[in-house]
Amino acid sequence: MSETADAVQRAVGAVVDPELRRPIADLDMVRTVDVDGDVAKVAIVLTIVGCPAAERISAEVRAAAASVPGIAEVDLEVGVMSPAERRALTEKLRDGRPARQMAFGPDSLTRVIAVTSGKGGVGKSTVTANLAVALARRGLSVGLVDADVHGFSIPGLMGLVDAAGGVPQPTRIDDLMLPPVAHGVKVISIGMFLRRGDADGPLGAVAWRGPMLHRTVQQFLTDVFFGDLDVLLLDMPPGTGDIAISVGQLLPHAEVLVVTTPQAAASDVAVRSGLVARQTGQRVIGVVENMAAMTLPDGTTLDLFGTGGGQAVADALATAEQTVEVLASVPLSPALRAAGDAGMPVVLSSPTDAAARAIEKLATALVGRGRGLAGRSLPLRPS
Repeated sequence: MSETADAVQRAVGAVVDPELRRPIADLDMVRTVDVDGDVAKVAIVLTIVGCPAAERISAEVRAAAASVPGIAEVDLEVGVMSPAERRALTEKLRDGRPARQMAFGPDSLTRVIAVTSGKGGVGKSTVTANLAVALARRGLSVGLVDADVHGFSIPGLMGLVDAAGGVPQPTRIDDLMLPPVAHGVKVISIGMFLRRGDADGPLGAVAWRGPMLHRTVQQFLTDVFFGDLDVLLLDMPPGTGDIAISVGQLLPHAEVLVVTTPQAAASDVAVRSGLVARQTGQRVIGVVENMAAMTLPDGTTLDLFGTGGGQAVADALATAEQTVEVLASVPLSPALRAAGDAGMPVVLSSPTDAAARAIEKLATALVGRGRGLAGRSLPLRPS
């Protein structure tokens, strides 16, 4: 291969698949690269017919090839992987792990954090979505599971709802599902699998009981290919029902972050979610107090929901062996509310807002604490 063709091969191979988040050369998506004069002839294959990232990949491959000195024109041929090639790809992605086996077991190096609350309406999902983006901005690979099956809201908060109200479905490669990516976070939600009742109506409702809820969460953790994650966040439903119990069974090693508002009516109930999580073996790592007092333009404060709820939850969940801290107090914020409605997390849209700064502080605290790996086997092999 000529020097120019070799340079084109390297440039094209470095293009990253936006769903799998790996260079297409590593995914065996580059078929051939030839150079004839100043024309680069490139042939690539996509994973499936109708790949939603086809236009983006094609455009980036063209741009990469054209960026090589001496190339004036790019002749791109786009095909699709054969069934055998797709099987080989899925086996490579699983890295030897059997199909439908959860990648987040006790020996996984992924940090799993379940965000819980005692009751709805305390802003748990808003905190979770913004925390996910804040962690991704720190260079971490982050996944987000919307485990609130009955009251899912993560697609809207993460900007995955288009102007017509549609939500993108995961791309399927054989038996693997690739989660959509929003603001650098890989996201999965039951809302991605529901149809709208009519052209202008909301997405369909879910009326499921325990077994179906358990199976849904289990499939999110086994059939969805997140790749190598640093952190997996679960937006839990409020309370201590079926899903809380299922997650406790499936992920007994998960850490738990409890969200409450300052008022006693919320904080008293929030304690229960932490207690149930602890009964399944999970560890409470801290409390987030949302809708705390906000500072008004004249310098006074408005504590619409009272004060002290977050600390009350932390004190109630502390034990002789473990102290529990309030890791963040997020003030009431019109910007936080507006950002959620717009699908643009406030940590991106208004990073200087007091709520955004509080969530950034929470992300810093979680990263700084790290996760204890004592007793866990590390996936290392002698070379």
